[in-house]
Formats: sequence, structure tokens, C-alpha cells
Amino acid sequence: MDLAFIPSPSVGVVHLGPIPLRGYAFCIIIGVFVGVWLGNKRWVQRGGRSGTVADIAVWAVPFGLIGGRLYHVITTYEPYFGPNGHPLDAFKVWEGGLGIWGAVALGAVGAWIGCRRRGIPLPAYADALAPGLALGQAIGRWGNWFNQELYGKATDVPWALEISSDPAIGRIGGTYHPTFLYECLWCIGVAALVMWADKRFRLGHGRAFALYVAAYCAGRAWIEYMRVDEAHHILGLRLNVWTALIVLVLAVAYFVISAKKAPGREAVVEPGAQSVEDADGEAAGSGSDGDGAEEGKVSVEKPAAKTAADDGAAESGAEEADTSAEDEPGDKKSGDAADASAADAKPAGSGSTKKS
Repeated sequence: MDLAFIPSPSVGVVHLGPIPLRGYAFCIIIGVFVGVWLGNKRWVQRGGRSGTVADIAVWAVPFGLIGGRLYHVITTYEPYFGPNGHPLDAFKVWEGGLGIWGAVALGAVGAWIGCRRRGIPLPAYADALAPGLALGQAIGRWGNWFNQELYGKATDVPWALEISSDPAIGRIGGTYHPTFLYECLWCIGVAALVMWADKRFRLGHGRAFALYVAAYCAGRAWIEYMRVDEAHHILGLRLNVWTALIVLVLAVAYFVISAKKAPGREAVVEPGAQSVEDADGEAAGSGSDGDGAEEGKVSVEKPAAKTAADDGAAESGAEEADTSAEDEPGDKKSGDAADASAADAKPAGSGSTKKS
């Protein structure tokens, strides 16, 4: 008898009148908001404008959802296009089935379109978004808990996940490894690793994103190996295990090559963002009075020699002004004397008419 286990929800959807609230979709939506929120904070810290991450996410998220669904349907086509499949079920995303590989791949295409429209380098955007993606995945994995899917092998550990039986889909009740919880905790660790490494080594040019991909794939490989749901196998390994290993190698290769070709971090991640900030700072400084205005300005000190020369010129100008002021009375007297002499003098031919 199991003394402890993680219970699964009895239902995965709650109805508010005619509106269904599905746990799987709810987790995906929260994960997207958390990812965009954290990505925006990191983007601003790197010198970008607030809101740019959300603007580009308008392109990336729909592409990612389509890519994730396409990957799932293509790699697990039997329920949709098999002998007894239902093709229209391929559109029922709320019932589960989003492949992270397709979501990231096609989501990157959407992000590239958004970045190109804004004149932003895609690697810089991916670096800012990487930890948020990991946290978004951690939250989104709880959607599998609501749907009672993607669990691991049977176990009796205290943290085992209880799964209810469902003969309609061939689900056998019991306690299993909660692989959704393992991946959730792993993704939280990946987010922490990327943020630490990014701060410690100033990763740039897509290397923070490459670290996220490599770290996630390393965990996904062993977690995927524990799952017991139906999957295609190649050489005895599940398809997603091979995908994780291949993507892991590609991410490491990109990290190494990028570090050699473009070391350091981008100086400018969003053209025009710095000029806007400077303009805002100048406007704030011009609207201040007194000490506040002086605090908003940058003081520039003159060199000592130039200061001395300026002081000397100022003193010389003052002396000349004083001298001019002192000489002014004398000049006035001289002018008066000249006027008096001119008045006393008589023109030629004037005066006495006495003959000699």
C-alpha cells in the first residue's frame, strides 16, 4: 500500500458557464506571460527598450504554438492519420501534445521576423529570452499533470504520481514517476544556470541561448528515457532522446564557435534605444531648478593653465575699465579748455577797423 503519492486532478477542465477553463491551456498561457516578463527585464538590462520583447513575442508565440503542434502530430501521427485516426483531432491543442523542439524551432522563425522588422539581432533577443523560456517550460509542464499524461515508469517512491485508469484510451491506473515534475524542476535549474553564467561571463551573440538549449537537452534525454507512453524508437532509443542528443551537440558546437568568432557581448542590442534614454534624461534635467538642475548636468572642469589664463584676462579687463573710468574726468576738463579757447579766439577780419 502506498503511504504517500502525488494525486492527479480528477478533471482537467472547469466550466464557468459556457466557458471552459482547461488546465493545460491555462499553464501554457501563464508560462508565456512569465517568459515574456523575465525576458523584458533582461532586455532592458542589456540596453533595450521596455516592451520590445512583448512586441516580438506577438510573432514568436503563434509560430511556436504551430511548430510545437506540428512536431507532435508528425512524430505521433497514428491517433490522427492512422487506420482509426481522427484528422480533426490534430487541431485540439487543449487536449495536449506540443513538442518543445518544434515550438522552439518555428518560434525562432517568428522571432526572426519580429527582430528583422525592428532592426534587432536575433541572437541578442534569444539571449535575453533564454531563462524566461526555461521558466515558461517549467510552468507549462504542469499541464501534463492536469491531463494525466507523459508520466514515467511505475514506482512506489513517496513522490510517485497517482494515475487513474481509463480503459477508453488504454490507461492503467497506478503510481508512476512524475516526469512532468522532474522536467519542471530541471527547467528551473536551467534558468538559474543561464542567469548565473550570463552574469558571471557576460555571454552574448546567442551563447546564453545555446547554454539553455544544451542544458535542457541534457536533462530531457534522461527524463525522456523514463517515460512509458507510446513513441517511435530508433536503435532502441525513443525518438525524442535522439533529438535531445543531436540538438545538445549542435548547441555546444555553436557555443564554442561563437565564443571564438565573437567574444564578449553586443555593445548595442537595439538601435536607437540609447538615444531615446539620453533624450529623456536631458528633458528631465532641463525641467529642474536649483540644485536639482545641477544634479542632472555633467560638470566639466577646465584645465589649470586655461583657468589661470582666463582669470588673468578677466583681471586685465577689469583694470582697463577702471583706468578708463579714472581718465574720463581729465579728458572732460581738456575738452572744456579747448572749447573755451575756441570761444575766445576771433575770426580773421573781425574787430577794429583802425588804419595804420
